[in-house]
Amino acid sequence: MKMPEIDTSIVNRREEIAVLLRHIVGQEWVLDSEAERRPYESDGLMAYSALPLLVVLPSCTEEIRQVLMYCQAEHVKVVPRGSGTSLSGGALPLEDAILLGTARMNEILQIDAANRVARVQPGVQNASISEAVAHLGLCYMPDPSSQAISTIGGNVAENSGGIHCLKYGMTSNHITGLEVVLLNGDVIRTGGDFIGASDREFDLTGALIGSEGLLAMVTEVTVRLVPKPISTRVLSLGFSSVEAASQCVGSIIGNGIIPAGLEFMDRKVIDAVSSMLGQEPPKEVQALLLCELDGTPEEVDSLVERVQTIAKGMGVADVQISHSEEEREALWTSRKAAFGAMGKIAHDIYVTDGTIPRGKLPEILKVIDELSHKYGLQYANCFHAGDGNLHPMILFDSAREGDTEHAEAFGAEILKACVDLGGVLSGEHGIGVEKRDLMGLQFSDVDLAQQQRFKCAFDPAELLNPGKVFPTPCRCVELGKMTIHGQNIRFADIPRF
Repeated sequence: MKMPEIDTSIVNRREEIAVLLRHIVGQEWVLDSEAERRPYESDGLMAYSALPLLVVLPSCTEEIRQVLMYCQAEHVKVVPRGSGTSLSGGALPLEDAILLGTARMNEILQIDAANRVARVQPGVQNASISEAVAHLGLCYMPDPSSQAISTIGGNVAENSGGIHCLKYGMTSNHITGLEVVLLNGDVIRTGGDFIGASDREFDLTGALIGSEGLLAMVTEVTVRLVPKPISTRVLSLGFSSVEAASQCVGSIIGNGIIPAGLEFMDRKVIDAVSSMLGQEPPKEVQALLLCELDGTPEEVDSLVERVQTIAKGMGVADVQISHSEEEREALWTSRKAAFGAMGKIAHDIYVTDGTIPRGKLPEILKVIDELSHKYGLQYANCFHAGDGNLHPMILFDSAREGDTEHAEAFGAEILKACVDLGGVLSGEHGIGVEKRDLMGLQFSDVDLAQQQRFKCAFDPAELLNPGKVFPTPCRCVELGKMTIHGQNIRFADIPRF
């Protein structure tokens, strides 16, 4: 994985830079020893690592503003970081860049139940918001699997999804406003503190969500709160084949039913989870769908009957239905434990997240199986079936020669197949470094150049999270230069901004 060339002049100034940044954030909040920096050498994509120049942990917007102004003046690169759960290398450090973390900015600043919003700092953990408003009968709906530790700032950077994004939408559907700091120290606010605040403005909020730390540093987020569903039930649907389970997904949606969540697990995942939990799954079940339905009790009961009828028509082999909150939680335990359970039986796991149209599920699952034989590596599937967001787990051993390279090539071919089937490279994990060199599969050179121009409008020096998302440097000076012919500017008499 090729990253930007290391500026050794910056690395040689580590001690000097540390002293100056300590004047801004305080003595103990700049980590410079190797032992202090080592825990930050990678994010959730642990195949790649690098020791950051320094780890800087500010406590407020003003400190971030001063840090960024210093970095721009001294031409020091900056890598933003939340809790480091990114699975695409979005928070991968650089040896000549400071890692600017938001862990100390972890306060819920305001809860406005009347307007159903909350203002929070970027270091607030996702699950903490719902916990803080539960007594009001409200919740924050986006729920990535890492919600117990992932932060709102990181969720904004990656436009995270989760189990409930099928019905309720991604992070972008639940953010009404942002406060961000630009590299030059300007603090700007986009959107506002009520739903619809961005409706009459140029939608910078939407542009910043999912920008992976390339444009600005998020310092405050206004999130949308929604009422907790009155009634929620889960069906566990076991099928004798992967094909039948994937076809059932399309049948449920095709019948006009939008579940709160619709998750898929194959037999390898079922066995791993069952072993960890001490359970014995039915032998005939080769694939499992977990279908969550919510609404009024009457509505949910009706939907449960309809889904059960659809599943029976698809030859379902085993059906379990929750009748209480305890039973609902018990059925979800298998899905929530899936990745941890696979970690107990595999030396290493590489997870990617290409997304395809739901109707193409049988085709992509067949492709993944064929690629498994091609590369000689096992795999397991556990993903958001309702919106076609795949999470194939490629099992490998990084200590075995060639395994890591084969796993990466296996993953790249899955992503290429997703695009070929009308899908996209990422559903929620982001591009980072993992999919950076595959961007040309989905976007033309013209597409990428236009995206890079937008990046350059925010960060013309290319100091914010360089080496991520785009397969080539932005070269902002070249993209934004004015063409001069014969040493004469065309139409020189026209006033210019």
